[in-house]
Order: sequence, then C-alpha cells, then structure tokens
Amino acid sequence: MRIFARMHQLPPRMAAGVYILNSGFTKAGADEEAAKATHGTAVTAYPFLRRVDPVAFTRMLSKTEMALGAALLVPAVPSLAAGAALTGFAAGLIGLYLRLPAMRQEGSLRPSEQGIGMAKDVWLLGIGLGLVIEEWRACRRH
Repeated sequence: MRIFARMHQLPPRMAAGVYILNSGFTKAGADEEAAKATHGTAVTAYPFLRRVDPVAFTRMLSKTEMALGAALLVPAVPSLAAGAALTGFAAGLIGLYLRLPAMRQEGSLRPSEQGIGMAKDVWLLGIGLGLVIEEWRACRRH
C-alpha cells in the first residue's frame, strides 16, 4: 500500500474532501431543531438509530464527516484507506436515498425533485470505489 496519494488521485480526493469537510462543519453548529431533523431522516432509513440522542448523533456525524474530509485532503493518508472510508460513508448515503421513498419517483430509482440532492451523492461512491480498486490492483501487481 502506498503511503502518499498519487497526483492523479488528488483532484477527486480534494473535491470530495472539501465537500464532506464543509458538511461536517455545518453540522457542528446545528441547533437542537436541526439535530432532530438530521436524526429523524437517519432514523427513517436506519431504525436502529432511534436509540441515539439526536444531538449526540448529529455531533458524531459532524465529527465523522470532518475526520473523513480531512483524511481525503491529506495526501499522506493512503488512498486505499481514504477510499475505503469514503466508500463506506457514501454507501450509507446511498442507503438513505434508497430507503426514503420520497427521494425517488414511484416505482423507479430515478430521483424525485426532493431526491436530486441526495442522488448526487453517488459521485462520492464512485470516487471511493475508484481509489479502492486502483490501490487494490496496484497491491496485487506487487
């Protein structure tokens, strides 16, 4: 596993990292009402989260996003590790999209007007998988 990201990996890592880091900072300042809304959406898709306090959940999500964003932005974090973390995070976001019926047109995977913003998170999954697959293939060659 390479320690430093390769030059061609930096643009997608930077794009995803800045986007996720900003989301984490935005959630860090969330008031109780915003925390309840964030938690409510997550609980609708993932009912096991019902047991978690909304404010604690939003703080945890905020810190997770900030850590992931920073890991993507720091070239010294191996792309395999950053890509795997991004893939897991993005899979959770895509899970939200798939589990919340209002996000999709009825009987379809196509986004509704409400779901367009969330459907766009598929690019994060693509970046994460691209990093993982490239690094995995490079490890297999050596």
